[in-house]
Amino acid sequence: MAKSVADKLGRGISPKAFMNGMTRNRETFVSLYEHFEWPSAEDREFFESLRFRDDLRCLILMADWCGDCVKNVPPVFRAMEAGEVPVDVLIKEEHPDTMSQFLTLGGESIPIVIFADTGGAVLGTWGPRPAHVQEAMVRFKQENPDRSAPDYQEKLAAVREEIKRRYGEGTGYQAHVLREIRELVSGF
Repeated sequence: MAKSVADKLGRGISPKAFMNGMTRNRETFVSLYEHFEWPSAEDREFFESLRFRDDLRCLILMADWCGDCVKNVPPVFRAMEAGEVPVDVLIKEEHPDTMSQFLTLGGESIPIVIFADTGGAVLGTWGPRPAHVQEAMVRFKQENPDRSAPDYQEKLAAVREEIKRRYGEGTGYQAHVLREIRELVSGF
């Protein structure tokens, strides 16, 4: 059965309301948002071209406590602004029904960027991390299926360090986020 978010359209909060209401990681999030720079003119032009489409909606499952949200959502907000695509922010804890529809490797990973049409039919999703960063977690989950194993937490800590390394210093990873979303949206 096709996924639908029809019951969530217009039910989230705006990106501005999310940022204003942040109680954790606000300074970093707002800094990444305010100092955003387009990786390329082509990216900016692509997202600006979405202004001519009135059929797209974006919902983002997220929370202010999540490091991946803090890193990845500011460029998504900027891209959606450039395209004038309506965005509903769905706080993960307030929308468990939606979260349960969009699990990653069986878990509730965020952010999940959901693109839908005006009727709420899900066209595609992105998240929680750029593919080259997420690959480390995918491999970890495949190699460590037993969460009760004595060395599970130690290995999880190591993969989290690898994820930080893959994000790298600065904002270069944002080019990957925008490229992946651009490829996704180009398909519908």
